[in-house]
Amino acid sequence: MFPRSIRRAAMAAALALTLAVPLPAAATDRGPGAPGAPGIGDPYFPDYGNGGYDVRHYDLKLNYQPGTDRLEGRTTLLATASQTLTRFNLDFLLDVQGVKVNGRTAAFARTGVHELEITPARALPRFLPFVVEVTYAGVPSSIEVPGIVRPWIKRADGALALGEPEIAWWWYPSNDHPADKATFDITVTVPEGKQVISNGVLASKRTSRGKTTVHYVMDKPMATYLATLYIGDMEVRRSRSSTGLPVTTAYDVTLGPRMEFAKASVERTAEIVDWEASVFGRYPFSSMGGSVVNENVGFALETQSHPVYDSIFFETGPDDSVVVHENAHQWFGDSVALKRWRDIWLNEGFATYAEWLWSEKEGTGTAAELANALYDSLPADHPRFWVRVPGDPTPPFLFYASVYWRGGMTLQALRGEVGDKDFFAILRAWAKIKQHGNGDTDEFISLSEKISGEQLDALYQTWLYEPSKPATPPGAATAQAKAQTGPPASFERHKRFHELLHGPA
Repeated sequence: MFPRSIRRAAMAAALALTLAVPLPAAATDRGPGAPGAPGIGDPYFPDYGNGGYDVRHYDLKLNYQPGTDRLEGRTTLLATASQTLTRFNLDFLLDVQGVKVNGRTAAFARTGVHELEITPARALPRFLPFVVEVTYAGVPSSIEVPGIVRPWIKRADGALALGEPEIAWWWYPSNDHPADKATFDITVTVPEGKQVISNGVLASKRTSRGKTTVHYVMDKPMATYLATLYIGDMEVRRSRSSTGLPVTTAYDVTLGPRMEFAKASVERTAEIVDWEASVFGRYPFSSMGGSVVNENVGFALETQSHPVYDSIFFETGPDDSVVVHENAHQWFGDSVALKRWRDIWLNEGFATYAEWLWSEKEGTGTAAELANALYDSLPADHPRFWVRVPGDPTPPFLFYASVYWRGGMTLQALRGEVGDKDFFAILRAWAKIKQHGNGDTDEFISLSEKISGEQLDALYQTWLYEPSKPATPPGAATAQAKAQTGPPASFERHKRFHELLHGPA
């Protein structure tokens, strides 16, 4: 853990260093400097994220008032310039009251839909750290962006910040792209009696004069969309995992009959994470848990160290598959984040395959059987599924069924080709080598070829990029698949889970 006192001391030292070191003449006169790009360079979302700098840490101090949904905040960013910067952007939507860069008042303006353009009093030298402080306020639920489902949800008892790929804009300024991960301090003040859940370890909680202030620390790098905030009336449970990590689970008090099923599922988090660690390698974070909301958002999300689940998953009974899926993301999607959104199958295909491995472990159907059952259930002339390739799904179909199911089939095809020993070595190596960083499809292919000693371009081309149904099922090389005569026992449950996420294929 990177304790709060150490982190804030580091930020203060970086600011002092930045102000104390004389600026080179080139940086002072701004001659060779240039504005940072208003996008980080992702072809799917050209204006998401920003260029010219790398954020190392976010420190959020928020005051939230339920009922009015008013959010007041001050976010401090510690960043490093990757070029001499005369101007740079942050992604943000709320009303900004003031900006300081390295302690000096900076000019700012709105450009585009979600761009906050900042001009510091002096150009920022390349490779040196700088500190940005943004003070702001507003009503997040009142802000709509065309074409985006509003991810900040005002509730009768509080609020929920939950969305992918967009959510940060509604509650804190950021370099909003997974390619720029950072650590976080999140401090939130709410009326006494309200509970607050966020990412990481609960470092402190204090109540005074009718207000409660909580402070969460995420000491490992996190993509901006994985930061979450859940404020309201909930039952909160705290315990320890078998390895001594804090486990926090929270349940909306209005869950009704779903409460029993939700608890039966989410209270298995530590057990499931232990099993996943035995498959993928050591759990990458300092805490774990999950929240269940009664909000009908229609999805669950792998918010880092603490997934959030829509109660709809527990409408008819317990569902451990969704808990397996979202916690598998802690390795694949959170610790190992995307370099670009095109490679989303590296998140969703891997988490889907984790569900199939859990079924295999539970004896309700092997991964090969589940992959083959899905393959058989989707005809070659299906109007959408096979033509929506998981390796390049395009922005409108970023979370379409083929990214999940065909992504999982790709891994089963790989397993059948290289064998179990090399396959699981590949998964563990990917999680370890890329831990707390970013990866892309080309890198995963290269790693799988290096470990297996096989040339695998044709396999990946067939399963990730060909807009047609592969000629043979993904599990054809396994004995279990050859012996299978029908869908495994867990098939309908897995299919229902994914249909809840993204509708019928």
